[in-house]
Amino acid sequence: MPIYEYKCQECSNKFEAIRSMNLANDPIECSNCKSRKTKRLLSKFYAHGESIRSMQSSGSCGSCVGGACATCNH
Repeated sequence: MPIYEYKCQECSNKFEAIRSMNLANDPIECSNCKSRKTKRLLSKFYAHGESIRSMQSSGSCGSCVGGACATCNH
């Protein structure tokens, strides 16, 4: 189940909760003041990856995409 972030409208407490997706937007009890006047926040995340081009420039032979290459053993 996903982790969602919420903010309490009463005490401004921010907290996380593990909930099913179908309950994500439903009010949830604040972990601080127990109010149910809470709102789901938009969570930030960061994803980082390498492109094929950057993997090729890091020592592979150019015919592989990194990992178990029969030509260069990269």
